Amino acid sequence: MKRILLISLLLAGSASVMAKLPAPVLDDAAKAKAEEAKAKTAHAGKVDAYKLCLSMERAAANYFKTASTAGKTVKPAQAAPACADPGPFVPTTGAAPAPAAAAVAPQKP
Repeated sequence: MKRILLISLLLAGSASVMAKLPAPVLDDAAKAKAEEAKAKTAHAGKVDAYKLCLSMERAAANYFKTASTAGKTVKPAQAAPACADPGPFVPTTGAAPAPAAAAVAPQKP
């Protein structure tokens, strides 16, 4: 009984310590990298939705084809929006690239 009480107190104490940690401070490069990762994730979601739409269209076409050959009466399909291909991922370059080392002007002799 004492062991369970001790473990539960330690877990409660560690949870309170973890809740007080400050959020990490991100520099500009880390923020840009996080934004790019967010954009890639959003694009991957669009690609997944597109592939799902294509597979649903293939399944519906297969159903209509096999049902008509089996002699079943099939209602006409409802109009659905066409699948929109999101295209390849293009990273957005919202911020200008970091400036390179300053160019040194040649000195006059």
